[in-house]
Amino acid sequence: MLSLSHPPKPPSFFPNHQNARLTTENRSRLQQQQRRLSVSASAAKLPFSPPPSSPPGEVYQPFRPPPSSPLPAGFRSLSVVERLDVLRLRLGLWHEYAPLISALSRDGFTPSSIEDATGIPGAEQNRLVVAHQVRDSLVASAAFPADLLAFFDYGGGPELLYELRFLSAAQRAASAARVAERRLDPRGARDLARAVKDFPRRRADDGWRAFSPDSPADCLAFAFFRQSREALDPADRLAALRRALDTADTDSARARIAEEIERRGDGSKEEEEEEEEEAERRAAVPVLRLRYGEVAEAAAVVLLPAVRAAEGAAGVAAAPARLRSQGELGVVAAETAWGRWAVLPGWAPVMEASETAVAVEMEDGRALPWRSILAAAEEAVLVVADRGRRKVEQEGGAYVVDREGRLVVERGKRLMETGVAQAVATVVLVVRPPREEDDQLSEEDWE
Repeated sequence: MLSLSHPPKPPSFFPNHQNARLTTENRSRLQQQQRRLSVSASAAKLPFSPPPSSPPGEVYQPFRPPPSSPLPAGFRSLSVVERLDVLRLRLGLWHEYAPLISALSRDGFTPSSIEDATGIPGAEQNRLVVAHQVRDSLVASAAFPADLLAFFDYGGGPELLYELRFLSAAQRAASAARVAERRLDPRGARDLARAVKDFPRRRADDGWRAFSPDSPADCLAFAFFRQSREALDPADRLAALRRALDTADTDSARARIAEEIERRGDGSKEEEEEEEEEAERRAAVPVLRLRYGEVAEAAAVVLLPAVRAAEGAAGVAAAPARLRSQGELGVVAAETAWGRWAVLPGWAPVMEASETAVAVEMEDGRALPWRSILAAAEEAVLVVADRGRRKVEQEGGAYVVDREGRLVVERGKRLMETGVAQAVATVVLVVRPPREEDDQLSEEDWE
């Protein structure tokens, strides 16, 4: 007999009422498992593997590149606040505190936050960092003379080095040496760097092979040579060629420029004579007499190192050439210690030559080459001269020369007649002491 039996009941997962619902703990565990499955499925679709999760208790830190230049030993133990103080007060030379900007950036500071804390604008921060990298490359280069490195320590050093940032290491060393030797300003350094960078691209231009790519002076001369080809006015063309001839460094470059001048100078003698006459008219040296209180009332003043005439050319060479302002109050500091200074109003001729100007104290104004005896007076005068312009170029110009250890002022015509090609400095202005009466000199009073 068959006995009918009920099929076995499946095991009950919920044997009683208490297990009919998930507990809070089971529900949270199930949700966590679902999230892991979802994350694993999503990660499998990515073209790359996600970074591993950080161990418990540690915060994930993104990769940061190592510093391009290590901090100086004196700054490594400073706290963040102390490093900000160094930048705010600009303690030390610029290339000593410039690495602090990169260090603060790696610590999470932005250019705007650094500016708020130190007062250094973002553009200047970038200039300091880039200039410091350029300087490091010069230090590592065997082709750059070590004695010229100090030229970039003061004043506009960062501005000068910043202009060389696009050049190769070899080009940078040669260009920096010329900048230091010629005491170029940032604009001159920029023109030089552009000429060096552009020179290899002009291989197909006429005359290119006569100039040397290893000489920054030749590269700049070739830039002037090209400008002469583009000039429409014959006078501008001839002026560009003369600049190229004065700048060229190699004999082949000078020969090629001289050939171009001879070819293009035919039939322009009258124009050259007119240019020379105009240059003579421009060469007249202004003579000004100070008025009482004029320096105090001036909107801008110039601080120049003063040299006595008896100190000779050695005194002019020893005078500091660059001044720089420090701190928020603009305290002026010289590159070398100096005891005598002259303060003058910000007249245009003085401002143009302020970086290389020097004030020569003459005890007797009658020693100057004035044509009229009445124009000269027995009084001390101050001769403002530009040390950056030493070449005797104009017959009508006035130049400071050394005669037996004493500084005197002579006309360019007399120097050319005696074969003197270089002077100690070019006179840009003569300053007379204040008086009640007004007895300004005219241009005709000069010999």
